[in-house]
Amino acid sequence: MAFEKAEKIWMNGDLVDWDDATVHVLTHTLHYGNGVFEGIRAYETDKGPAVFQLRPHIERLFQSAKILFIDIPWTIDQLVEGVLDTVRVNGFSSCYIRPLVYLGYGEMGLNPLDCKVDVSISCWPWGAYLGDEGIENGVRVMVSSWQRHDPNAMPPAAKGVGHYINSQMAKVQAIKSGYEEAILLSPQGYVSECTGENLFIVREGKIITPPSSAGALEGITQKTVRQIAEDLEIPYIQGNILRSDLYIAEEAFLSGTAAEIVPIRSVDDREIGDPGSITKAIQEVYFDVVRGKRPEYESWNEYVNP
Repeated sequence: MAFEKAEKIWMNGDLVDWDDATVHVLTHTLHYGNGVFEGIRAYETDKGPAVFQLRPHIERLFQSAKILFIDIPWTIDQLVEGVLDTVRVNGFSSCYIRPLVYLGYGEMGLNPLDCKVDVSISCWPWGAYLGDEGIENGVRVMVSSWQRHDPNAMPPAAKGVGHYINSQMAKVQAIKSGYEEAILLSPQGYVSECTGENLFIVREGKIITPPSSAGALEGITQKTVRQIAEDLEIPYIQGNILRSDLYIAEEAFLSGTAAEIVPIRSVDDREIGDPGSITKAIQEVYFDVVRGKRPEYESWNEYVNP
């Protein structure tokens, strides 16, 4: 998706002009892909822009960095404030936010331990990742021929920069084949996740989602779905899902910060149909929550101008 230029980007503690937020061509991450990032959204509410689940996202950023032996030279509190400052200075009522931790200029080679660690925070207006039509009526997905990487080859618990080549290969295959999204299977043959989203099916009135042991990233929005489901008294299970389970699901949907909550209309041309009652119920509460319309979930929003 194309995006619009903003005014400022947070780089190592300073707010710099968008066009000046540059790195050297010999930046280590550009060559070897070792870095971590997050995707976060701010939504327009009656109290002004609010960043949804900000602290959990930044905490996961630090967890990803720890897995990859990257020492972030900032605290969680400092980056939380950095996100709020960046949204505030750009004057957005709603936007997508991208914190990025990368290994900078000055070292080369496969040993990353002596590299300078840099941090940037960018934000820009961004619409529905899979389109408004996808949110409303669902998307067509395929099971990719590309597998989710083995956890002993690339740790899926880390939201690593280079890890997403795996997702890109599956995404491109899906688009070129006429689908909106792809599902990756684990090396053991279980459903893992979509290219950038967690996946859920509904069987006999229960929501089922793959566990992290199947290679699925522990999603912030996934945890949000779980809490909403529990509050709506909808049974929620983490368990292995087979490819054939997708074909006979009563409902299916995906979740992610960029994608939000999107129904799955078909898998490998097996029709699931219009969004079902459970998917619609989760969607309704979710979009109310992020827009500040559910007081019981108020703690999930971090207001830019409190």
